[in-house]
Order: sequence, then C-alpha cells, then structure tokens
Amino acid sequence: MLSRWVDPFVVVLMVVLVAGLVIPVGPGAQRVVDVVSDVAVTALFLVYGMRLSTREVWAGLRNGRLQGGILASTYVVFPLLGLLVAWAVVPLVGAPLAAGMLFLALLPSTVQSSVAFTSVARGNVAGAICGATVSNVLGMLLTPLLVLWLMPDASGAAGAGAAGGLGGVRTVLVQLLLPFVVGQLLQPVVGDWVRARRWLTLSVDRGTILVVVFSAVAAASSAGVWAGTSAWVIVALLLVSAVLLAVMLAITWWGGAALRLPVTDRVALLMCGSKKSLATGLPMASVLFPVAVAGVVAVPVIVFHQLQLVVCAVLARRLALRD
Repeated sequence: MLSRWVDPFVVVLMVVLVAGLVIPVGPGAQRVVDVVSDVAVTALFLVYGMRLSTREVWAGLRNGRLQGGILASTYVVFPLLGLLVAWAVVPLVGAPLAAGMLFLALLPSTVQSSVAFTSVARGNVAGAICGATVSNVLGMLLTPLLVLWLMPDASGAAGAGAAGGLGGVRTVLVQLLLPFVVGQLLQPVVGDWVRARRWLTLSVDRGTILVVVFSAVAAASSAGVWAGTSAWVIVALLLVSAVLLAVMLAITWWGGAALRLPVTDRVALLMCGSKKSLATGLPMASVLFPVAVAGVVAVPVIVFHQLQLVVCAVLARRLALRD
C-alpha cells in the first residue's frame, strides 16, 4: 500500500539530490564523479544498443511524425514560450536571470535522461534515441544562432560558438552514438539474452539517472552557483520553471495525441520534447556569453534541469504502471 503512494526510486533520487547539495565535493572527487557519470552513460547506450533490434532503430528513425514533433517542441514551441516567460519574469527575478530562462528555452533536449525515462515509462526507446540525438547534433548549430538572434545584447562570443559546437558533437558521437553502434553490432549475438533480463536495463536506467543527478548538483554546488543567489530567487525560479515544465509536458503529451501517435511514441515525445540539456547548456553558456554573464545565465538551466529530473521520474513511474 505504501509503495502505491511513495515510489522508492523517487525517494532515493531526492536523497541523492540533497546529498549533492550538502556534501562538499573537492575538485579531485568531482573529477572522479564526472568519470563515473560518463562511464554510466556510455554503459547505458551500450545496453540500449544490445537490447533494441535494428528493425526497431530504423523504424524510430523513419518515424517522421515523432521526430518532427520532438524538433518542433525543442526549437519552435520552447523558444516561443521562453520569449514570453523571459519578458514576464523580469520584475520577479531581474533581467540577467530572465535572460537565463530564455537561454534555457533555446537549448537542445537531453539525451541520456530522456532516453532513460522513456525506457522506464515503457515508451518508444528507439524513437527517443534518434530524436534526442538529432536534437543535440542540430542544437550545436541552432542554439548559437538562436542566441545571437534573440539575445544579441547578452551574447558576447559569436565566433566561439563553432568551437563549442564541435566539442559537443564529438561528445555526442563518442560517448553516446559509438557505444550504441557497438551494442547494435553485438545485438544479434546477445540481444535475446539482454531482452530476457529486463532488470538489467532497468538497473542501468535508474543507476545512470542517480549518478547524473549527483554529478550535476555537486558540480554546481562546488562552483558556488548558489552562493550569489538568494533563497527567494531560487524559489521564484523553481515556480517559474515548474509552470514552464508543466506547459511543455501538456503540449507534448496532448500534441502527440493530436498527431495521432501511439502511446509509446507519445511517451517518447513527452520525455524528449519537454527537457533541456544541462550537459550542453553549461559549456555553451561559457562559450556564448562573457564570464560575468555566463554564471548568472546558467542558474535557471541548473534549476530547471533538477526539476525536470524529479518530475519526469515520477511521470515515468506512473506511465510504466499503465495497462
């Protein structure tokens, strides 16, 4: 009866979140945590590659309505909402943090957490992998262009976007796509064995989410992101982020119904189209903005990222229990 109301995974996630906030992590320990996070993400995509049949992967890539829905949510709907939110919250949090909310809306989707939550929620994992990966690769070009177009006063490193973009593309290719391709090559041999052991994929899914959350929160705490931000501003950012996330979750879920997508595809659209990437956002902020601006702009990205993980963990668990 207790497990119906309290999801143990969400409880553990909250414990890890608090631990990242209160446990001091030095530079050496943070490097170890980052390496563990990278290894966990690589293992996650290797397992996905071994689990999914090649037929499922091609079907996900050719699913035009799903892929179009993810891209439209990420680079059309989200930026339009970001412009509205940034204009509305200036009196509440100030112009620099309002600019951070707009920057958040221009980022690509996450890959690892979107795919992991899609898997937990029994959605179209192949479609999520294709959609989130394409979103990230295109985002290396589209995000800097959108920043320069919509935030000309804040951005100060127009020429540096390409360098940051190439680094991001390299990370996506080496850390995510390469292990997935290796897994696909191994799939004819080990695919049946992996698919017969759902606990393996579930353990890797949830373990990766926990490691990524701790790594991101600990890194933000070690960098002193919260030091110059008052508790009231954090609460205001949480409320604004919650509204933005709720609107995007509603748009992607009911938009999937309007596109007549099956439930598994709607889950993939929900998880990929409603998220923004912290892993891409922080390096891009350091490249696209002056140092004095980058730290402030990054705060809304960090707040939204933690909120989306907690909310989508609950949603994924609820969706997994559907008939």
